[in-house]
Amino acid sequence: MVETNRDELTVLVEQQAALRRVATLVARGVPPSDVYAAVVMELSRCLGTDYAALFRCGTGGAATLVAAWDGPGATKEPVGGRFSLEVENLAATVLRTGRAARMDSHGNAPGSVVANIRELGSRSGVGAPIVVDRRLWGSAIVGSSGPEALPLDTAARVGDFADLVATAIANAATREELTASRARIVAAVDDARRRFERDLHDGAQQRLVSLGLELRGVEAGVPLELPALKMQISNMVSGLAGISEDLQEIARGIHPAILSKGGLGPALNTLARRSGVPVKLDLRLNRELVESAEVAAYYVVAEALTNAAKHARATEVTVCVEVDGANLRLSIQDDGIGGAHAGKGSGLAGLTDRVEALGGQIEIASHTGNGTSLLVEIPLGVQ
Repeated sequence: MVETNRDELTVLVEQQAALRRVATLVARGVPPSDVYAAVVMELSRCLGTDYAALFRCGTGGAATLVAAWDGPGATKEPVGGRFSLEVENLAATVLRTGRAARMDSHGNAPGSVVANIRELGSRSGVGAPIVVDRRLWGSAIVGSSGPEALPLDTAARVGDFADLVATAIANAATREELTASRARIVAAVDDARRRFERDLHDGAQQRLVSLGLELRGVEAGVPLELPALKMQISNMVSGLAGISEDLQEIARGIHPAILSKGGLGPALNTLARRSGVPVKLDLRLNRELVESAEVAAYYVVAEALTNAAKHARATEVTVCVEVDGANLRLSIQDDGIGGAHAGKGSGLAGLTDRVEALGGQIEIASHTGNGTSLLVEIPLGVQ
């Protein structure tokens, strides 16, 4: 009796350890496919079965195998394979009913089901449903070739792993929705910036230029005996020119017109020329880029150059921009005093939000005395 209790405790401890390993993957937000692979391996290991699999409900009354773990002697089923829910097998039964089920070759299953179990190299099997947001998503299945039927609590233990799969799927869907929402917000803001810049350029700036030209004409017609009036008009023209330049700078900060007209390369060259710190610019752009990636890259470089000039006391900044497969990569390094941090109001927090909203990543290294470096990766598939 003591030995039996000890064995049961060992099984429980092993199962809890397996569940924790899977739960850790879920908490880390790894792709669901990695969770699937871990679940079938842990199921087979901690339950001592020869076979474990995850199936997903499909369209048209079919299901798809998304992950499998096969022991020696088990028939290999191809991941991605589809089968009809009308067939007599354990996975189909769970998916048709939405409830846990067990089938043994010991007499409690129809003949065709027994044949199916044996084809997989198993004598008994247990399955549990995977439910996501109250909807049946799929099933988790285990099979054993041992002479004994699987324990009665196997369905509950399989169900614990199925719950973790459901959590991983729900978390992934939430992350995808959040990323899509953030990307839409960034796109809407950029579109508003673009319209505002265009309105300033085509509206207020053009009117100021026209008014300045009219005043120049009036100035030219002022009699020589009225030098004070001529000077007054000249000052007004100079003031209008100054306002026009101020508006131009404001418009450039809102949305750089050169980015819309010439693309990322010319826009970054212009940034480098205007920088208060000398810039070494290495551009390796061999293809057309989506606008969202161009805008994000432009603001990353602009913020980095501004920080280098205003806060870092840098004497040089190196900027490398290249297309690497499906991503745009930026490497920015200055030789300043370092100590920059995304939480210190330097503008880096906003850049992090912008890059991550596009599914990208940004790494900031800024140790005191060693300058600041930014490594940025922006996917090119986000429109």
